[in-house]
Amino acid sequence: MEDIVNGLGRSAAYGAVGVVLLTLGIFLVDALTPGKLGRQIWEERNRNAALLLSSALLGIGGVVFTSIWTTYDDFGKGLVSTAAFGVLGLVMMAMAFLVVDLVTPGKLGETLVQNEPHPAVWVTASCNIAVAAIISASIA
Repeated sequence: MEDIVNGLGRSAAYGAVGVVLLTLGIFLVDALTPGKLGRQIWEERNRNAALLLSSALLGIGGVVFTSIWTTYDDFGKGLVSTAAFGVLGLVMMAMAFLVVDLVTPGKLGETLVQNEPHPAVWVTASCNIAVAAIISASIA
C-alpha cells in the first residue's frame, strides 16, 4: 500500500510540473502571436491558431513524457530535470519560431492567426514537433 501512495504522490508532482509547463506553453504561443489566443480559438474558431497551439502542447508534452520516462532514481533530481528540460523545450520552440519569422516574408505571428487557412501554420507546427523531438532525444 505504501508503494501505491508513494507512486500517487510522485505522479501528482510530475503531473503538476507538466501542467505548469503546458500553461507556460499557452502563454508563450499567446505572446508570439497577435491578439488573444483563447478568443481566436474558442470564439473565432481559428484553425490556424488551434493547430499552432496544439503543436506546441504536443511538443512540450513529448518532452515532459520523455523526461519522466528516463527520470533519475532520485525523485527530486528527476522532478527538477523534468522542469528544466520542459523549460528548455519551450525556449527552443520560441527560438525556432523567431528564426522561421526571420526567414519568411511578413510577420509570422500575424500570418498564423489569419482566419483563412495558411500553409505557414503547418511549417511552424512541424517545427514545434521537430524541436521537441530533438530535445526529447537529447534526454539521457
